[in-house]
Amino acid sequence: MMTRRSFLGAVGSGVAFAAGGHLNIGIGAYTYHNLSVDAMIEQLRALKVKEIEMSRGDFMNFNKPPVSKFEDFRKKIDAAGVRCVSYYAPTIKTESDLDGAIRFARVLGCSNITGDPAGPDILKYVDERMTKEGLTFGIHNHYFKNRKFDYESPEDILKAVSGLSDTVGCTLDLGHIVSCGFDTVDAVRKLGRRLKLVHLKDVQAAGGEVNVPLGTGLGKIPQVMKELRGIGFKGLVAFEYEKDGDINEDVRRQVEYARRLA
Repeated sequence: MMTRRSFLGAVGSGVAFAAGGHLNIGIGAYTYHNLSVDAMIEQLRALKVKEIEMSRGDFMNFNKPPVSKFEDFRKKIDAAGVRCVSYYAPTIKTESDLDGAIRFARVLGCSNITGDPAGPDILKYVDERMTKEGLTFGIHNHYFKNRKFDYESPEDILKAVSGLSDTVGCTLDLGHIVSCGFDTVDAVRKLGRRLKLVHLKDVQAAGGEVNVPLGTGLGKIPQVMKELRGIGFKGLVAFEYEKDGDINEDVRRQVEYARRLA
């Protein structure tokens, strides 16, 4: 049950929460990293996907893409009736990294930026600057083979956001949670109102990143979707499928599956 206090906290977090209701299923653009932008938009239209997170590598901060690339993309998705609600930076090491990400997000019309700020000092700047801009920021948990990452567990995220405003929360990647050996449902419960976005994916096993169709791996996808509905999460649940080759039919089936659970 959502109390008045939890409701006010949710409103202040920059993501709408309401008891019950359907989940908003979209796509993480990295899913189509092997397609051209035009071919990706064609697939989005065929699937009737209305919202995405821009996470293609050629648009990420570290590749230093020109603003014109974002302007051209914005025109195309506007014409297709697709809205970009979040920009995946990803790594934010300096103030200029965030400044650039904000500039790109503004062009795309995003309300959220996803990334991994490198340390408490830059996290503080992220909080202050994003609050001033009226945007939200989701820290992205990640798995890296043979090395510890700053943001792997729900506890890592909660520790990082402790003392920060509700501007900063988590973009929860379900696949990476499993890859790091943690439970997806437990992660949703712990992060709760700090959730800004969810990356919907399933993986084969901990200690690896082999993506499998939703519901066939260790991600507990039906239970996660039920939990998200239970807390009234209204942010984007962005399906991601990190595989090469012809994935269009696989994506279609999994988006249909996700919508049935939403």
